Amino acid sequence: MTLENQQFIKSAEAAALEVLLHNSKGPFLDLPRTAGWGYPEPYTRDLLISVLGIAVTNNAELLQSVRHVLLMLAKNQSKRGHIPSLVHDKEDRGASDTTPLFLIAVGIFRKVAKEPHFLENSIKKALLWMEYQSPSDHYMVSQLPTSDWRDEQWVLGHGLFVNTLVHTYLKLFGNTESAEKLRQEMERPTFTSNRISNQSQEGLTIDHQPYYALWSYKVYSSERFDLLGNSIAILSGIASPSRAKAIIDWVETSCSSMRKTKELSIGLSPNFFPFIYPGDSDWFPRYTDFNQPGNYHNGGIWPFISGFYIAALVASKNYGLAEKKLLTLTKLIKAGRNKELEFGFNEWYKAQDGKPMGQDWQTWSASNYLYAARCVAEKRTPFFDSIRK
Repeated sequence: MTLENQQFIKSAEAAALEVLLHNSKGPFLDLPRTAGWGYPEPYTRDLLISVLGIAVTNNAELLQSVRHVLLMLAKNQSKRGHIPSLVHDKEDRGASDTTPLFLIAVGIFRKVAKEPHFLENSIKKALLWMEYQSPSDHYMVSQLPTSDWRDEQWVLGHGLFVNTLVHTYLKLFGNTESAEKLRQEMERPTFTSNRISNQSQEGLTIDHQPYYALWSYKVYSSERFDLLGNSIAILSGIASPSRAKAIIDWVETSCSSMRKTKELSIGLSPNFFPFIYPGDSDWFPRYTDFNQPGNYHNGGIWPFISGFYIAALVASKNYGLAEKKLLTLTKLIKAGRNKELEFGFNEWYKAQDGKPMGQDWQTWSASNYLYAARCVAEKRTPFFDSIRK
């Protein structure tokens, strides 16, 4: 990487830290806000995902804000162990990813703060809650549609993203036996309605593709590609090194083809593709307003997910491509809806033209940029390296 590009990335890292410090206290009980001006609320999943980037900064003020978030979530945890969707509102419930993200965030915070028993009782309750999320009483957990970070898109039954989170926290807390059994269940093939299988439970692998299915449940599944779930599958060691390489090769080849068809304009992957179009079997009328092809959950480019993908490239020792993607991401996050910002760190960008479409100074956009930059600089993936081993 040239000295000029190194300096460019350093300036973006400094800007990302400024975003996180700016957002570290909001109008709700001094909890962090989710974006600099929009989203003043403390959304649980956003703030918990942001713990990764904050942890590698070792910034005392930001770590104190993480402690405040985790303590408030523990206070508002349900009696059965579920974590709310808004940090300050114990009645805002129903998310499938907040509880596993809480477990991951506490696991990481314990390591950074050197407090191995931090929130022990809340962790026990959360682990028990997650045990009851498996309808088959095995290891893969299930969810209702729009209950994970895709609040405008259907993921039904055994969702890839949530199960990669479960695998991650199991490894973080040393439950390697359960983590391995979960991985084995995920490695089973999905069922199809026109194929009879002798296996007892469906999995998340697809016979004719290297990547994992977006979701599966009994004879139904989605073979559309989930960048976030597959990236964490690589990071956490669910995917073998050979499968990880095959997934990455497939992503890069597919995105090259999408650029030729003008579905994609820049060198970063959409969060989800092939896009869902009107008339497709998985198109819902509400998508007309919220999820047009190449937009939002239906193929928008999300910097926080690009950060996970860059980390996955580092985990696969694909350092050159990781460096290239980090530079492309740095150029993208300069763009904001507010033209006066040096770095926009927008929430998401339209795939077809790269325009910023969400809120500027999004907390997890800034945080995961810092995490990705650290991974590239040090050729390692903090907190995930030990999980893969």
